[in-house]
Amino acid sequence: MHWLTIAMIGIAANLDNLGIGMTFGARKVHIPLISSLVIAILSMIATCLSMLLGHYLSSLLPAYWGNLIGGLMIITLGVWGLISSLRKRSDSDIIAQIADDKDKNKDQVISWVESFSLGFALSLNCIASSLGAGASGVSPWFTALSVGFFSLVSIDIGGRMGKRIAHSWLGKYSELLGCLLLIAIGCYEVIV
Repeated sequence: MHWLTIAMIGIAANLDNLGIGMTFGARKVHIPLISSLVIAILSMIATCLSMLLGHYLSSLLPAYWGNLIGGLMIITLGVWGLISSLRKRSDSDIIAQIADDKDKNKDQVISWVESFSLGFALSLNCIASSLGAGASGVSPWFTALSVGFFSLVSIDIGGRMGKRIAHSWLGKYSELLGCLLLIAIGCYEVIV
């Protein structure tokens, strides 16, 4: 089993969640456990469905080609994300804008209803990398669990750290780090 890949996808898919959690923490906006669960479940569903599709598409090809194509898709996604993140305005501005938009009633708490739109936006990160990982033969079920687990952990840790390091390099470059991690995952899948 590709345990390292499963863990790395879980981490890479949730670096934005860490940034969101840090931003909310810095603004003293609370994300209750039920809201974090909604976000995690949406990410898990997106991951699992994308991986099942990738697995199905790879079944039409020999195993080596599935690994190669899946790995190259993940590398391409990482490179594309890296280029686009370097071109656009700073990540901290984007994350701050997302944080402003999600607390609709301005009560400093992200309700489970408000968490649906946030969860949907964050789950989009999972689709492309999961499609490639599914084509590589990685378990969709364990990867979805990994994504869900790291979603809960990253939002919680991000919220706790938000008061201290929201404007540090980690908060500003979470998307960049996620892209580099995707490139590493893709290279690992092509080689192994």
